[in-house]
Amino acid sequence: MERYDLVYQLYDEYDTKTLREYQEFVDVFPAVDSRVALEHWQGATEELEQRKDEIRSSFAAGETFAEIAARATRDQAFTALDLEAKYGKAVNVLVLDVDETLRSAGGTDNEIPRDTLHLLTEFHESGVPIVICTGQTLENVKGFAIQGLGSEIVHSGDLSIVYEAGTGVFTPGHGADTKQLLYEDLEETIRNIFDDVRSRVLPDAPEGLRRGCHLQGNEFNITMKPNYETGSADAREIIDEALVYLIDLLADAVDAALEGDNGAPAAEPGGGAGDGEDDGTEDDGTGETTLAGETIGDWTRAFYAVQDPEIRAVLEGEGAYSDLDATAVPEQLAAVLDRIDVAYYEADAAEIGSLELNKVVGVERALDVLGVDDPFALVMGDSKSDLRVMKWIADTDAGISAAPEHASQDTLHHVLETDELVFDRGKSVDVLRTVYALNRFARLG
Repeated sequence: MERYDLVYQLYDEYDTKTLREYQEFVDVFPAVDSRVALEHWQGATEELEQRKDEIRSSFAAGETFAEIAARATRDQAFTALDLEAKYGKAVNVLVLDVDETLRSAGGTDNEIPRDTLHLLTEFHESGVPIVICTGQTLENVKGFAIQGLGSEIVHSGDLSIVYEAGTGVFTPGHGADTKQLLYEDLEETIRNIFDDVRSRVLPDAPEGLRRGCHLQGNEFNITMKPNYETGSADAREIIDEALVYLIDLLADAVDAALEGDNGAPAAEPGGGAGDGEDDGTEDDGTGETTLAGETIGDWTRAFYAVQDPEIRAVLEGEGAYSDLDATAVPEQLAAVLDRIDVAYYEADAAEIGSLELNKVVGVERALDVLGVDDPFALVMGDSKSDLRVMKWIADTDAGISAAPEHASQDTLHHVLETDELVFDRGKSVDVLRTVYALNRFARLG
């Protein structure tokens, strides 16, 4: 029989819903010091195995079909079959964002659900490495990874953490390659700009902003977080203000860096600062450099507004939008800004990072350390930093992508245009179950 016919038979003839309920109970049953509870768990385990045995004895690949029925719904199983038919291979590494992907504020009580954690341990035990890929600090990620997955998995040598959106990679159990600080490879001028902004970001902030925000404890990226509940109106208001402040502070630091490098501020388009000619710059009397009559702050606002419609909307809402032609940004200024990312996460964070250090760079380094030479990854994420990884695997035929239904518009569009692996808020486990079934089918050849 065709494999699709066998799956129809599986879900039509067997009570797979009850089977999955038994499996989930057995998997996530909490450890309790109770003889009665333990006996209940043992009884459920025996019932689960009896139901699986019925399937095992009815199909040539009975073990595979029993495990798929116990983990995946009918729709998930057929999606897995479609993926196996399309790609003909199993997923051999998981690349997973955390916030608003594995866990979701308001949807999972900001904790990774136990059924998700258990399924991740199943992938680990089957030899699939895990790359946690997040904008969070290393210490935060290590803490919940050890708490959720256990120290044994975290230190197994088959798990890597790409933190701060790619500025560093931590892969326990790999000797000198265990921790790699990728930001140390950046050009000194860029590092100096980040050092300048970091040293001033809170001391120079207006009092209201300083009281309403805190600086995330990053090693390199500069991330302002609200002192209010994420997603609240107060958080949105303070992060919008923080975004404008960060862009202006960045502009000031870039101006200082360029002046230090060349003895003069950034040149006009096509100009030649430092070449002995008039570079078109002047001091406007306040100490701020102007280029062709516009301040570097105005040019910088225009540059990032055209990069991201969300940033433009915030600048417009804050009365800070600069209606300049972004294609006319002075050449020397644009050359630096092209290497620096400004990110906005509504009611959550405003951030400055390096475009040379992104999640793609971090994931590539993690895969190298883990020894995944021919990746076919499942990439799960919700933001534009995750989208870069998704586009990278699509361009290199190196995997599939999934996103929650509340992901950024561009991320969701990409996922819908590829394999349509969209899941409900807090239900990342649904995609993991689909991929679990995919890998089981792939073993059958």
